[in-house]
Amino acid sequence: MPAPSSPVLFDPARGLAVLRTPGSVYALRIGSDGSPRHVYWGAALDTADLAALPSAQSRADSSFEADAAPDELAPQTGARFGPAGLQVRFADGTRGAQWVFAEYTVKGDELRLLLTDRRYPLAAELGYRVRPGSDVIERWVELTHTGGDDSGPIAVDRLDSASWTAPTLPDYRLSHLVGGWNSEFQLRRDRLPVAETVLTSRRGMTSHHASPWLTLDDGTATEEHGEVWSTALAWSGSWRVTVHRDPVGRTTWTGGFGHEGMSWTLAPGQTLRTPVFAGLYTRGGFGSASRAWHTYVRSDVLPQPDRDRPVVYNSWEATGFDVDHDGQRRLARLAARLGAELFVLDDGWFGARTSDQAGLGDWRPRPAAFPDGLRPLADEVHRLGMAFGLWVEPEMVNRDSDLYRTHPDWVVHIPTRDATELRNQLMLNFARPEVESWAHETLDRLVRENDVDWLKWDANRVVTEAGWPGHPDPDRLWIDHTCAVHRIMDRLRADHPGLGIEACAGGGGRVDLAILARTDQAWTSDNTDPVDRIGIQHGFSQLFPAQTMAAWVTDSPNPATGRITPLRFRFHVAMAGALGLGGDLTRWSEEELDEAAALVARYKDLRPLVQRGHQHRLSGPGGVTAVHYASLDGIEHALLAWRPSTRFGHRSPALALPALDPTARYLDLDEGTAHSGATLTRQGIDLALPRGDYASRLIRLRRVG
Repeated sequence: MPAPSSPVLFDPARGLAVLRTPGSVYALRIGSDGSPRHVYWGAALDTADLAALPSAQSRADSSFEADAAPDELAPQTGARFGPAGLQVRFADGTRGAQWVFAEYTVKGDELRLLLTDRRYPLAAELGYRVRPGSDVIERWVELTHTGGDDSGPIAVDRLDSASWTAPTLPDYRLSHLVGGWNSEFQLRRDRLPVAETVLTSRRGMTSHHASPWLTLDDGTATEEHGEVWSTALAWSGSWRVTVHRDPVGRTTWTGGFGHEGMSWTLAPGQTLRTPVFAGLYTRGGFGSASRAWHTYVRSDVLPQPDRDRPVVYNSWEATGFDVDHDGQRRLARLAARLGAELFVLDDGWFGARTSDQAGLGDWRPRPAAFPDGLRPLADEVHRLGMAFGLWVEPEMVNRDSDLYRTHPDWVVHIPTRDATELRNQLMLNFARPEVESWAHETLDRLVRENDVDWLKWDANRVVTEAGWPGHPDPDRLWIDHTCAVHRIMDRLRADHPGLGIEACAGGGGRVDLAILARTDQAWTSDNTDPVDRIGIQHGFSQLFPAQTMAAWVTDSPNPATGRITPLRFRFHVAMAGALGLGGDLTRWSEEELDEAAALVARYKDLRPLVQRGHQHRLSGPGGVTAVHYASLDGIEHALLAWRPSTRFGHRSPALALPALDPTARYLDLDEGTAHSGATLTRQGIDLALPRGDYASRLIRLRRVG
């Protein structure tokens, strides 16, 4: 056994594995049938106490119900009737695995459990990792065909990354995210039914419509109090998570890549590795769970977490497809005046791209718009003191393009089915090595030749007619395309160490832990309306930290909703993330430009707090919501508060700040007044919001004494 101080222990005599984090313990035991089974997940317990815990038993034990602890990866055999995390078919038609526990390996903060099938050439290695200083436990599976060439292929109909088990609770509540284009990340908290609840994306992307994140509690947890169990799948393609609450009180959930109806083939010697399915437990409510996720994303996911996310100006809402060198240069000069640090040239700069009907795939500057190429614009942007960024959509192609005319076979298609076009475009099959190679070489050339500092990688359609003609295992498209996207991003970052990448898929259609492992931030939504954004950003923050959340200030009336809002309100909402600017600056008045410049400078002062501080979500009566950012040492604090609408006689009450130290005193850096921490944590702070709708305020506090 490893030393007692190790976060991972395995006792071979008991078959007991224990994983410890700063705030939780996770335990499992090898069952009598060789399958690893869940024992405990919750607040700290001694190893001796964990060893003494009996195996879980069903309260409905009978010939109709299994009397066994829940599996860490349910294998489809035995008296198991919930969702199976592993579904396989052998060459002779036999389904399901029956395990023999072969060996364990403990290396530092990682545990691996090797299982082999009793009669067939199949092995599964279950991986567990505890990240130092984090309450997050990472889990994954590696499935291997161990037979010789004469043993035949193994069909894999389902391979989940992990199954998780909640303790017995009086009731269960499920928190998850739903939405659509322009309305992503809508938080729902609902009583979990006694049934199987499936969260999924069948679109080949994470999707606008659901997120592979969920949280369970007993129905009583709040933002600052209560036990919470939360998991997130690190995958950017199709996925499925099934939550099973059975009639006798057991609740489990299993999840991984792919959706129903797929099948992948394992040839002899091949291994299929799943993405990570991460989980955490906390006793501090939903806010504590989010802060633990934020810490994990910064420490163990983001490639450059300590780099300030720049204040970006993006040209799309100003120009649409009507772009040219002179117009972009005028916008760049105005963006620099406002304090932008990154200028991004959006769609319309390449090929025959004067609308969404042509040009995708032809990644060469459009001669009529940029007769001398992009380098003169990049040089001007750099001269103005800004980085230069470029919008690309490398996974897609228009029929009206040189690329499609040359390589029509490169698209995802089924020859005997009519191809669906979405936004007048088709999808390239990055699972094909020659297409992946073309995409990497094209993007590498663009970055190199044009001195590009930032790529906004977009994807404006999902997978339809998912065919791969001539391939013996066509469903691998769903996995291999996503893996190729990840590989290309990784290679670009390795080849160009200073390059930043922003993830985008028509807004928030592909935001997950896997895409953030190779990008700097994500475009949250194409909807920049500040009122709608408050709800979108609230849902986004359940899992992702503010520094990954691109948030723009754009024109009023808003192009998505037509809502008219003050510039100050738009800024205060966008300041809650990675601030950006859009809109047609040539139409802004001198007063608006001056006000915007002052607000950008204000944001830069508080950027370290927003992008690297602890976030606390606050809400109060009267339609007031706020976010409170606290520095890691607890000295500096920033509060952004918003009230979209007001009613006569309903003055906004004081808002309590539970993240402060009640024994300390705090100075309001703008007003010069001092406050008791006890008063601010219990009675609250007077927001002094201005009268009228779309009221907002930024408050800076510093602990003194």
